[in-house]
Amino acid sequence: MDKRLIAERFARARATYSREARVQQQVAERMMGRIRSLLPEFSPRRIVEFGCGTGLYSRLLYDTWRPDRLHLNDLCPEMAFCLDDLTARPGVSFVPGDAETCPLPGGTDLLTSCSTLQWFERPDRFFRRAAALLVPDGVLAFSTFGSRNLREIRALTGKGLAYPSPADLSRWLEEAGLHVLLLDEEEEALCFPSPLDVLRHLRMTGVTGTSGHTWSRGRLADFAQGYARHFGSPQGVTLTYHPVYVVAKKCAVGLRMN
Repeated sequence: MDKRLIAERFARARATYSREARVQQQVAERMMGRIRSLLPEFSPRRIVEFGCGTGLYSRLLYDTWRPDRLHLNDLCPEMAFCLDDLTARPGVSFVPGDAETCPLPGGTDLLTSCSTLQWFERPDRFFRRAAALLVPDGVLAFSTFGSRNLREIRALTGKGLAYPSPADLSRWLEEAGLHVLLLDEEEEALCFPSPLDVLRHLRMTGVTGTSGHTWSRGRLADFAQGYARHFGSPQGVTLTYHPVYVVAKKCAVGLRMN
């Protein structure tokens, strides 16, 4: 996991991300819907969002709960330029850094994120850290992606992230003292006019799914032909997203869910 390369790609895409990231916007809205449906009385006053990006989910968090503190974090310092409207509001701050290692506020009611955890090197270790940051009965809520995410790209290039299984996520959370309240998943297939439009979409969201993949003219032509042959239809070509949603609560002091 090359964090420097990840940061560079998302920094370059920050101007186009909000317009192009249709699935990520939908995931943010559905994540919020799941939290509110599952915990209707929950009204967190201290919220930390890691991997806030351009603030799609951040604005939902603020507008829904108007917390006393909303601490935003992202790997890319350049995201600060996308968050001016938020950080001008009372109690909202942005501090860049790698959420796996950088300081994050403790005494947190809600630690949350959308479409970020798949970039972590050690989610299991981060869950233990999350438990220490949360107050008793505090909530960790996040979305990530599953094994069928961008399956078309992986099939043609052999490149892609290693996504933890739902069973792994559940086990790591329970081992960290976080009781899983919800873990579900869905698939969303986007349609594009051509394979090159797929690559353009991924570049404009900062996600290539092909780290270390060099595109020569011949390789790009082979990729386009293979993509159209295997994943094409009269309507165009597909690209699959596989969101996974998780809500977990910190176990009460002295209790540990097994």
